[in-house]
Amino acid sequence: MKIQIIGAGGIVRDAHLPAYQLANFDVAGIFDVDGTKAHKLAEAFSIPDVYPSIAKMTAAADKETIFDVAVPGKVVLQVLSELPDEAVVLIQKPMGDDLDSAQAILELCRKKKLKAGINFQMRYSPYIQKAREIISSGQLGELCDIEIKINVFTPWHLWDFLFSSERVEILYHSIHYVDLVRSFLGNPNKIYAKTVKHPKMQKLASVKSNIIMDYGEMLQANILTNHAHEFGLKHQQSYVKIEGTKGAVMVEMGLYKDYPRGTADKFEYVILEEGKKPVWQEVKINGTWFPHAFIGSMAEMKKALENPSYVPDNSVEDCIYTMACVEAAYASNDTGGVQLERDF
Repeated sequence: MKIQIIGAGGIVRDAHLPAYQLANFDVAGIFDVDGTKAHKLAEAFSIPDVYPSIAKMTAAADKETIFDVAVPGKVVLQVLSELPDEAVVLIQKPMGDDLDSAQAILELCRKKKLKAGINFQMRYSPYIQKAREIISSGQLGELCDIEIKINVFTPWHLWDFLFSSERVEILYHSIHYVDLVRSFLGNPNKIYAKTVKHPKMQKLASVKSNIIMDYGEMLQANILTNHAHEFGLKHQQSYVKIEGTKGAVMVEMGLYKDYPRGTADKFEYVILEEGKKPVWQEVKINGTWFPHAFIGSMAEMKKALENPSYVPDNSVEDCIYTMACVEAAYASNDTGGVQLERDF
């Protein structure tokens, strides 16, 4: 496997390249419209080739190449059109700016027979993998509740492009959690959502969201985010809680507390035993979301490269439904709830 990276932004610097170094993945070259940025990353991460264009990069590609496309959603289609047919491609999330662009990406991938995946990498973070292991063993029993809560202070100024985006919190942040819930529970029946601004962050389309993913009468999935809690670390929260009929998992995600420095992660679980009080156990997890989860996304594409019949877990055919959930959340936000129309 030889990785060719298209894009030299912060996510490539902070997550893609460190992850590939950890996994000993071979990064053969890089291209960015800003050549200076590409050269800086090439020097910092010992990337042998910096290409002046995508055409030059594709000319140097072969059957062992995986293209890692980390560009703004609005230019993904153009980049994909310049790649060879039947190429293996990892596309940085989101899958376009809305469901229409996601559909266009899906159709182009089908037309060009690209083996394409979307980098919804939270699925592969080490603590989520541990949770899957416990769930798969049957120790939690029947899953009945997933709750994700984020109450932090996010430095949005680190991403200038978001200030001109019509969609922010759900599309660029909570989308991770929507995708994570889908990876555990499949597609929901319905989506209910509200996403709002903050008085001190009015230039951003939204910084807080409440999303309910409806899976029927026996299963609850809630996502609650607030990126405007500027009152210190004491009451900041960043967790994923998964409950079953026999046990529960609690993952404290340190990444978003005091971002970008972050705090320590914490993984705990409890299994009910008849006649005994519940006792939570803490498990040491090696690795964290950034950058370790990015290994998992690329590993799926490596499997697709090595086995033509393998369908990546993060394929565009699956991730289109994450985009459909996001679109449904925005539609729910726009249509609103039930008004109180009576006077009493």
